[in-house]
Amino acid sequence: MKEMLEIIIKNLVANPDAVTIMEEEKENTIVFSVKVATEDFGKVIGKQGRIAKAIRTVAKAIATKENKKISIEFIEE
Repeated sequence: MKEMLEIIIKNLVANPDAVTIMEEEKENTIVFSVKVATEDFGKVIGKQGRIAKAIRTVAKAIATKENKKISIEFIEE
């Protein structure tokens, strides 16, 4: 799951070396905290959050197959 997120996000940004993804388990949910460079934050979020929503939708579909719940938080450095 983490590798899939990393591939998608690194292909969206101009500075892929600045992308860091931290995985943390809280109760029954896996929380991914995604940090990107300030200049790439808009590229990851998209207009009105459309790209972020699409990333979350794909990740939740994969997690559902594995009977898991996930949450993705985007953090600006």
